[in-house]
Amino acid sequence: MGPVSFLPKYQKLSTWKGDLVKMTHLQAGLSPETIEKARLELNENPDVLHQDIQQVRDMIITRPDIGFLRTDDAFILRFLRARKFHQADAFRLLAQYFQYRQLNLDMFKNFKADDPGIKRALIDGFPGVLENRDHYGRKILLLFAANWDQSRNSFTDILRAILLSLEVLIEDPELQINGFILIIDWSNFSFKQASKLTPSILKLAIEGLQDSFPARFGGVHFVNQPWYIHALYTLIKPFLKDKTRKRIFLHGNNLNSLHQLIHPEFLPSEFGGTLPPYDMGTWARTLLGPDYSDENDYTHTSYNAMHVRHTSSNLERECSPKPMKRSQSVVEAGTLKHEDKGENENTQPLLALD
Repeated sequence: MGPVSFLPKYQKLSTWKGDLVKMTHLQAGLSPETIEKARLELNENPDVLHQDIQQVRDMIITRPDIGFLRTDDAFILRFLRARKFHQADAFRLLAQYFQYRQLNLDMFKNFKADDPGIKRALIDGFPGVLENRDHYGRKILLLFAANWDQSRNSFTDILRAILLSLEVLIEDPELQINGFILIIDWSNFSFKQASKLTPSILKLAIEGLQDSFPARFGGVHFVNQPWYIHALYTLIKPFLKDKTRKRIFLHGNNLNSLHQLIHPEFLPSEFGGTLPPYDMGTWARTLLGPDYSDENDYTHTSYNAMHVRHTSSNLERECSPKPMKRSQSVVEAGTLKHEDKGENENTQPLLALD
């Protein structure tokens, strides 16, 4: 009589490793731990992966009004992962992805890193992307809001730079499964700057990031936000899903609450972390290529994003870099700011303001 197997409902990781020979090529390169995470959290099953993808592809015929310019397996898979393999939801997100691009054609003309507007935004640190991932394997994106020079960068170009960056990052299957974290530092963000955040452009950003992009956002963290950022919430609240609202946190000056969710060893010193201050040119150099330097007007395109016909741009504005303001939240590595009296409400999700 052979050994009796008492496997739980979900197989142990060691057993799952034994099935790696059955993995589809679409999971190639993923660590066994990530494959297990995808199975448990996203309902990803390698035995029926191709069938799941085909069922989403079969729905395309129901939306003849949309030009689905990419429908390969790897592309559709990222939408299934973003919607935990609910096929109808994944198709809805896929349709919204292309519909958003059809409705905002100007945003996706010359949609590449060396487009003058996108390049300026990248050079100015929109967005920042940390090299290492957090303890959950999530990529951390940074925005230092006060660095928005409104005479130099339009909000649309900043949004384009963020969307392009996400397009590059989402090519990594590990990030399709583990997702992203966004930290926004509002230090020195003036009321005048905030007044430029109109409902229409905020709606454009929310539609592009929440409703039309296949990424899993594990949290959006506000740090050092002034009172008028709370007021802005009333403008964007109608456009936010409940799930999104629950993942937005206002920490104020209380970095202890931030560190409860993102460990200090994964954060730069601006956020009380143990890493060096963030170099604003890091991500720009990554996208523009190894020969890029802040002093040169580099025109090589390492990522020519996709699916939208490129048209020539008439933009001739200056792309030279400017000195960046540094966040006023900088503290010594390993030092935490302590919670101020009466600041508890700032550490709650925005939903708590309801």
